[in-house]
Amino acid sequence: MKDGFISVAAGTPKIRVADCRYNAEQIFTLMREADKQGVKVLALPELCLTGYTCGDLFLQDTLLQGAEEGLQTILEATRNLDIVTALGLPVWDKWDNKLYNCAAVIQKGEILGLVPKAYLPNYGEFYEQRWFASGHGVEHGIELCGQHMSLCTNQTFACDTMPNLVIGVEICEDLWAPAPPSVELARKGATVILNLSASNELVGKADYRRSLVTGQSARLMCGYVYADAGEGESTTDVVFAGHNLIAENGTLLAERRFATGLTVSEIDVDRLVHDRRRTNTFTIGREPPEIWRVSFSLPAEETRLTRYVSPSPFVPEDDAGRAERCEEILRIASLGLKKRLEHTNARTAVVGLSGGLDSTLALLITALAMGMLNRPASDIIAVTMPCFGTTARTRSNAELLAERMGATLKVVDISQAVRRHFADIGQSMENHDVTFENGQARERTQVLMDIANQTGGLVIGTGDLSELALGWCTYNGDHMSNYAVNASIPKTLVRHLVAYLARDNAEKDQALHDVLEDILDTPVSPELLPAVQGQISQRTEDLVGPYELHDFFLYYMLRWGFPPRKIYRLAVYALGKTYSRDVILKWLKTFYRRFFSQQFKRSCLPDGPKVGSAALSPRGDWRMPSDASAALWMAELETLE
Repeated sequence: MKDGFISVAAGTPKIRVADCRYNAEQIFTLMREADKQGVKVLALPELCLTGYTCGDLFLQDTLLQGAEEGLQTILEATRNLDIVTALGLPVWDKWDNKLYNCAAVIQKGEILGLVPKAYLPNYGEFYEQRWFASGHGVEHGIELCGQHMSLCTNQTFACDTMPNLVIGVEICEDLWAPAPPSVELARKGATVILNLSASNELVGKADYRRSLVTGQSARLMCGYVYADAGEGESTTDVVFAGHNLIAENGTLLAERRFATGLTVSEIDVDRLVHDRRRTNTFTIGREPPEIWRVSFSLPAEETRLTRYVSPSPFVPEDDAGRAERCEEILRIASLGLKKRLEHTNARTAVVGLSGGLDSTLALLITALAMGMLNRPASDIIAVTMPCFGTTARTRSNAELLAERMGATLKVVDISQAVRRHFADIGQSMENHDVTFENGQARERTQVLMDIANQTGGLVIGTGDLSELALGWCTYNGDHMSNYAVNASIPKTLVRHLVAYLARDNAEKDQALHDVLEDILDTPVSPELLPAVQGQISQRTEDLVGPYELHDFFLYYMLRWGFPPRKIYRLAVYALGKTYSRDVILKWLKTFYRRFFSQQFKRSCLPDGPKVGSAALSPRGDWRMPSDASAALWMAELETLE
């Protein structure tokens, strides 16, 4: 349970209708199996102790007594298990002489509480109101199995040893209703909702059910565990498929259908709490009703991860999803630039073209914006500015790209201007220090700004989100522009965007496709140090670390607020086959050190469009003092040695 992960499961036992003894044995056997797998929270189906399809047998005292005895058997068989389990059974309330369709939440032989079903379907194949009373408004104590507990829909179950783990329960139709109980439970702190269901299978119903579960988990920013009835239920008129689902904040973590047994994953409750804290509208509105809170404890131990963690969280892994993401980003970025060009009446858009990935993407986005404005590509001035580190390969690619895109190409060799400037300030050409590098970057920005002034244009920024996070840019050099189209696009995604457009042009313009492919094959480099035998001598990832790692770190630090220890654990889990633990830790330290020390560059960024959920604009997503200390974060990193 360390780092906020809790192992959860949806279970479907194979039952016999009305055979409570048999069903009790199947249930506690499944609970024991879940416990062996490290599961801490388990949801079982609606009325699984009797079977959902008992019909008028629910009115028989024998069945109700059998259900209570079956629950007692389960309590005794699992009194040594830490696992918190919600299972379904009918409960007769002697106090008001009503029968309720309930979820019993149990742990270590104790009934923590009973949650009655609020919404009872009485349409189509459902006729629950024939036997059961609604749990709406029911709030009182009750005796069951010799124990006293609450019978109430408005109750949550909170873990003393893991404060962010708060469990809420609803039953089947409750989710399908216009105002599910889970809404108020979540607003009162429930981070994991368990749904005990008996939803029969129909053609197309699985898709709708899946969308309900994932949608509710997104709306409530919660984990949602949906356990469905399956094999053993009566098939007189309908069939139950055991469609079990586990979702977290809109993402489907695990799913199983047409099977019995366990569906297991891990829910990150700390991540959910962070998102609720960040989204301040979560608690706005009428005050939810008072919620009864029942406490329980779980041992503090590390949860073994089985859920998939993408090594490239910014990039969809399936081809269709990746293509859709690329198309969306390109449209958002180009629409942002289109508006800025319109608003400023800019006659040109000036792009510094190096032959590298970032400037290539900036040119492609600018061309899309010009197309939206029905303006010719020649209104784009592509400026390539060779200097000491420029190679023939990158210069050639820059010139070919500008030609194929139809942009107006300007070649401005800045080497003499930089030499003259270095002579003026007494900088030796043999001293390849930060002044040597930054002098070139600032000269290039001056050239671009002056050409923009000459032509009545805007300078289009090329720096990406990953570079901004690391501060891998020259202050008032490539750090500055009039509109930064790449500012919220991470490096790992930049590559896919260029590749997407390369594929898109494979048949339309083979020469353009070929130059884009060669740019994709070129090492990432600022080319600020002299080339060696015509080859790039300065490789960015050798100096600051692999962007694959930095984008992983950035995503979980910026989007989810994870601490260094948790990011390190996830990085080892997702990327441990590619990088050693030492390498991951080395570059994680670099990431935090640079992220804090380079905030001053982000504090004065030019405008640029936000395209994803992680961004660093000082006017929007990230407002951080330039002089904030990294001491706490670095101290935690030192404990990971």
